[in-house]
Amino acid sequence: MIKKLFMAAAVLAAAVSQAGAQEKVSYALDWKFEGPAAPYLIAIDKGYFEAEGLSVEIAEGAGSLDAIPKVATGAYKFGLADINSLMRFLDQNPGAPVTAIMMIYDSPPFAVVGRKDLGIEAPKDLEGKVLGAPPPDGAWAQFPIFAAENDLDMDKITVEPVGFPTREPMLAEGKVAAVTGYSFSSTLNLKRLGIPLEEQTVLLMTDYGVALYGNAILVNTDYAKEKPELVKGFVKAVAMGWKDAVADPAAAIEYLTKRNPAADASLETERLEMSIADNVLTDYVKENGLGGIDDERMAKSIEQTKSVYEFQTEPDASLYFDPSFLPAEPFMLQ
Repeated sequence: MIKKLFMAAAVLAAAVSQAGAQEKVSYALDWKFEGPAAPYLIAIDKGYFEAEGLSVEIAEGAGSLDAIPKVATGAYKFGLADINSLMRFLDQNPGAPVTAIMMIYDSPPFAVVGRKDLGIEAPKDLEGKVLGAPPPDGAWAQFPIFAAENDLDMDKITVEPVGFPTREPMLAEGKVAAVTGYSFSSTLNLKRLGIPLEEQTVLLMTDYGVALYGNAILVNTDYAKEKPELVKGFVKAVAMGWKDAVADPAAAIEYLTKRNPAADASLETERLEMSIADNVLTDYVKENGLGGIDDERMAKSIEQTKSVYEFQTEPDASLYFDPSFLPAEPFMLQ
């Protein structure tokens, strides 16, 4: 009896010790608790982070550029942000301790979303119209490439700086003819405001010559050097969350509605399904697994960025993406 009590006490002590050993880290999302945030909430609630020795606190973001300075300053250890904007940030802030370690949106959701009844059917239709663009928006950051690839005369486009909360309402009210945004965000926000999908024109920038990657997991490089195994664990847990979300998007949204009870579960399931189909589970990811990049494609995206942005120093792909925290055996989602 005494021996059993001793063993039970030892097990309890070990459990307490393990719980106390959890490394507390902060993770900055690119946006609100909407459908595509569900995989990270799954990783928390199902204990995937905990199994890797991590206690993760997730914070909502304010745009796909928002997390970059947060991670660079060390205020957050991890973040989710547009890798193309990361290139420019590191060029303007050389030596900043931040890099990408896991690609999430293999195909970026950068889009121009317009209304057909306001004359938007193709890129050229933006000329002579008003375009709503939030300054911190990742899609707006890449718009110059889209404009160059489609020979748009920017002098003929009136750009209206708008806030994220007013972007889709302004389009729904006809105050702008189109907006820049993420395809799965702006389209479904418009749908919720009464503009059916069939009345919208969605110009995915990847369909119009923009050969870029999208959002990636970032890490503070000082932290990564200090605790590389925990960083690998973070990446693994994220992949497991995405695997579950891909397998059952509707079930994944249940983890989201716990944090955001006001969310429309049906709409957010549709949003998550769109992000999986268009951005995450691409042909490349189906073949190579989640998280990595193709060096040749990355070089092409850098060249395309150079066509509209003058780097202060010669761009170096190794500064923008470090694959060393990904496993030798790729994370397959199916």
